[in-house]
Amino acid sequence: MRALFANKMQASFVVLGLLLILFVAWPLLRTITASSPSVLWQTLLDEEVRCSIGLTFYSSLIATGIAFLCGVPLAYLLARVNFPAKWLIEGIIDLPIVVPHSAAGIALLMVFGRRTLLGQAFGLFGIKFVSAAPGIVIAMLFVSLSFLVNAAREGFEAVDPRLERVARTLGGSPWRTFWRVSFPLAWRSILSGMILMWARGLSEFGAVIILAYHPMVAPVLLYERFESFGLRYARPVAALMMLICLATFAALRLTAGRKRRGS
Repeated sequence: MRALFANKMQASFVVLGLLLILFVAWPLLRTITASSPSVLWQTLLDEEVRCSIGLTFYSSLIATGIAFLCGVPLAYLLARVNFPAKWLIEGIIDLPIVVPHSAAGIALLMVFGRRTLLGQAFGLFGIKFVSAAPGIVIAMLFVSLSFLVNAAREGFEAVDPRLERVARTLGGSPWRTFWRVSFPLAWRSILSGMILMWARGLSEFGAVIILAYHPMVAPVLLYERFESFGLRYARPVAALMMLICLATFAALRLTAGRKRRGS
C-alpha cells in the first residue's frame, strides 16, 4: 500500500484513478442497493425476466462461438500473412466498434430482412432473423466480433514464428503446427477476446432492437419496462442483471487466477 504513495506523482495518480473508479462504482452500487432483496427475488421469479436474461446469455454465447470458428483463422492470417489490401480487412474488422449500433441494425436489416435475398434463402430452411432469436445472434455477432479477432491476432503475433518453423522442419503439417504450437501459445489472448466479445454481446441494444425487438433480451426488456412503467419497475431488472454479470465475471476471474497459479 505504501508503494502507491511513494511520491507525489503516484499519489496524484491514485487520486485521479479513484475518481474514475468512483464514477463507475457509485451508479452500479446505487442501482443494486436501491432494491431490497425481496424485490430482487420477486423479479428473479418473474418468468419474463428469467427468459429474457437466459436468452441474452445464450445468444451472446452462440455469437461468440460463431466468431471463434471464423474469427480465429482470420486472426491467424492477419498475424502471419502479408497480402494486398490487408489494411482494408483490418479496417472492416474494426468498423463495427465505431459505427452507431442503431445504424448497424439497419444495415443488418437491409441484408437479412424478410424480403432480402439472404432472408428469403434462409426462410426456405425455416430460419428467420427479424423478430427472432437468430436476429439477436447476428446483431450481437456484428457489433462485438472485433474484440475476439483483434485479441486473437495479438495473441498470434506474440508467438515467435521460429517455433512454427521448427515444428514444420520436424515433420509437422500446417494443421498440426497450428493446433499443437500456435493455438496453445495464443490461447490466453483468444480466451480474453472471447470473454470480451461475450460480455459486449450481453449489453447490445441498438442493433438488436431494430432487427429483433421480440423476443426481448435483457437490455430491450429494461427499455420496455422503463418506457411503459417508469424507473421503479425497471430498476430491479437492472440490478438483477448487474448482479448476475458481476457474479459471472468474478467466477471467471477466480478461474483464470487459479489457472495462472497452477501453471
